[in-house]
Amino acid sequence: MTELTHYSVLLTEAVDALAIHPDGIYIDGTFGRGGHSDEILKALGPNGRLIGFDKDDQAVVAAQSRFGDDSRFTIIKASFASMGERLAEMGLVGKVNGILLDLGVSSPQIDDAERGFSFRMDGPLDMRMASTGLSAAQWIAEVERQELSTVLKEYGEERFAWRIAGAIVAAREEAPIGTTSQLADIIRAASRTRETRIDAATRSFQGIRIYINRELDDLKECLEQVLELLAVGGRLAVISFHSLEDRIVKHFIRAQASSDVYPRGLPIKEDDIPKPPMKAIGKAIKASKDEIAENVRSRSAVMRIAEKQ
Repeated sequence: MTELTHYSVLLTEAVDALAIHPDGIYIDGTFGRGGHSDEILKALGPNGRLIGFDKDDQAVVAAQSRFGDDSRFTIIKASFASMGERLAEMGLVGKVNGILLDLGVSSPQIDDAERGFSFRMDGPLDMRMASTGLSAAQWIAEVERQELSTVLKEYGEERFAWRIAGAIVAAREEAPIGTTSQLADIIRAASRTRETRIDAATRSFQGIRIYINRELDDLKECLEQVLELLAVGGRLAVISFHSLEDRIVKHFIRAQASSDVYPRGLPIKEDDIPKPPMKAIGKAIKASKDEIAENVRSRSAVMRIAEKQ
């Protein structure tokens, strides 16, 4: 099979956001094909350390092939949601200088028809980032209309979720839905959207993919761990690709960067007010016009940065 390439979004900006120390310990929570990892390793000295996480078998193979001979690098086949447990086993809790999360689906996953992520290419309806768990086809064959509608609405932000869910349930009674083209055609026929900017299947495919891979749950679980994992001064940089992800990241940083609010006139010195555990670094960063022209998928990327105090 032809090796599919991955364009690392906000590459320079993400590595700059980590403010890398040559001897530091860094985490690439979503290895992909190693674009960000490569730049981090270039900035590290001989005593630096980089640990990559990815639950995709192909990404792990790529990591071992690309950086297997670099003693500074370790790849772990797991979701970044298990980061705390894995780093505790390595004795690195509270010692990490930077964590990078590049969320969503990678280009090799989208561009490989056999993975079943894209409605633009016909392939088996899979959508799994890992090789375990239910495929999208297996889930769709069993799910009740109400649950399917909820997933399409909450994770896909699909306005016509109930109608589309009904069409999917009706169609599977006639024949199994086993390919991306089958599902996309059912969604398009059921959708009442008049939008021409995006395909009518876009939101539903997004919602099913997010659900199948527990993407938002994994993100929340990972964020709950980062404060304990980071050293003081350690950075968190998260690149999101849709509003659901970005909202979770934004609210997390805002909550961790907020001081306790005391009533006016309370006899307490400003120096006695505890500092919040994190501070936001700058404003949200988006891809430049040049980057979007080079890679249109970067147009929705938003990166937020925070630092442990």
